[in-house]
Amino acid sequence: QVQLVESGGGLVQAGGSLRLSCAASGRTFTRYAVGWFRQAPGKEREFVAALDWLRTLYADSVKGRFTISRDNAKNTADLQMNSLKTEDTAVYFCAAGTVVGSRPAAYDYWGQGTQVSVSS
Repeated sequence: QVQLVESGGGLVQAGGSLRLSCAASGRTFTRYAVGWFRQAPGKEREFVAALDWLRTLYADSVKGRFTISRDNAKNTADLQMNSLKTEDTAVYFCAAGTVVGSRPAAYDYWGQGTQVSVSS
């Protein structure tokens, strides 16, 4: 199994930046694709970004502002968020799976989430 823990969330003013980190433990992290999702109150969980060994994927709403990366030596995956907007406010989850995708069902392991709040 893989255990995932997110960190780096907080309150930031619109236009600011945050860097989220996902720390993995358990089975070899290099075997898994990584995805980031977010969920705002009253809304469905939505895709943000994903990365495997060959490609990266981004939701249209975050292209050009967010960057996903991973450090296999440290067993971490990061989401750099720039030019934050109030609509980015949500709980952000990292996930790991065997196949990269934009659907939550593609992922087998999930972190507990970290809150990101963007004020105007």
